Amino acid sequence: MSNNVKKAEGKLGVLVVGLGAVTTTFMTGVLMARKGLAKPVGAMTQYDKVRVGKGADKKYLKYDEIVPMAKLDDIVFGAWDVYPENAFESAMHCQVLKEKDILPVKDELEKIVPMKAAFDKNFAKRLEGNNVKDCKDRWDMTEQLREDIRNFKKENGVDRIVVLWSASTEVYVPVNEKIHYTLADLEAAMKANDVENIAPSMCYAYAALAEGAPFIMGAPNTTVDIPAMWEMAEKTKLPIAGKDFKTGQTLVKSGFAPIIGTRCLGLAGWFSTNILGNRDGLVLDEPANFRTKEVSKLSTLESILVPEEQPDLYTDYYHKVRINYYPPRNDNKEGWDNIDIFGWMGYPMQIKIDFLCRDSILAAPLCLDLVLLSDLAARAGRWGTQRFLSFFLKSPMHDYTKGEVPVNHLFQQYAILKNAIREMGGYEADQEID
Repeated sequence: MSNNVKKAEGKLGVLVVGLGAVTTTFMTGVLMARKGLAKPVGAMTQYDKVRVGKGADKKYLKYDEIVPMAKLDDIVFGAWDVYPENAFESAMHCQVLKEKDILPVKDELEKIVPMKAAFDKNFAKRLEGNNVKDCKDRWDMTEQLREDIRNFKKENGVDRIVVLWSASTEVYVPVNEKIHYTLADLEAAMKANDVENIAPSMCYAYAALAEGAPFIMGAPNTTVDIPAMWEMAEKTKLPIAGKDFKTGQTLVKSGFAPIIGTRCLGLAGWFSTNILGNRDGLVLDEPANFRTKEVSKLSTLESILVPEEQPDLYTDYYHKVRINYYPPRNDNKEGWDNIDIFGWMGYPMQIKIDFLCRDSILAAPLCLDLVLLSDLAARAGRWGTQRFLSFFLKSPMHDYTKGEVPVNHLFQQYAILKNAIREMGGYEADQEID
């Protein structure tokens, strides 16, 4: 099979915004896995097999047997954070992993010292960090980040870079047509220091794309989900992906809602609540930050169980999402779903799902997959919103200016992912999405 994907030669720099629980778990796991001391469980790029060909030609291959993927040994980590502690100190402090699972890579983690963050306290009022850049305005913020990326590339001898946002959820920034619809307007707003409409995350995304690096938004922030950034991705011919890692409750929802829909059962209401105690929970305890998350989590169900398609079954269901900060749980989140359904002749039934998950343990493999697949997409010459990565994301980006409906159905997302891998590998994208 012939494919036109450039080989994954040289080192891959992975620059992460935020060096907290998710990032340090991701980094530690990768470093441990490449020493043979842990297994990268949950990472599709490391385990999943995709069918290629049909009939007598049918075979099931891992991703790296179909397309040229960067290897774990190729990765060089860097980060920005508002707190100055290095990756080892942060990993110990976050208490997600046991000491015995961090100490074997202590030396490598200690070398990952965060660069000063581009930060504006108005976007995350609960964070009290002092490892912060001094910026004249949003344009200066962007320029300083570009310089960080260039320096990292030079100092570490990496050939390619991917930038991943794994920091806290910012205050909700509504899409403003006067500012977010064209690249020219966005740049003008950065230069005019419009601190209402230009979130720090937008400066990171702009800087990454300007420096030739794909950008992934792992929080529900508006950041790259605006036409101005789509234009920037088109101009730079780079992939962007977002938004919000699909880890616990929404993963369950995107996989379980299809059971209700496929079996033609009715839905009266779906109440989701979460308790968590890590830094994410602290930041989301602020209503303006929770609003960003709520918009992301609410969007899943409505595109899977569609009232217009089945008015008898899905008209007027009540959907509520809650997140509560509860310090004793730390990173061990509990996602509790109460689902009120109805069946034959309208008789009511209930489903309860209680997912006692570990947020960072579920997010770490997503970070790895998103980074490796974004790097692959860049080498395959794919640019703009990477819809094939929706499988990993809670609120997949889509062109809302043209009324496009995002695909949230887990198994449809999986078919899209497999088709993209097939296509990039020079095979036929042969899976229909019904």
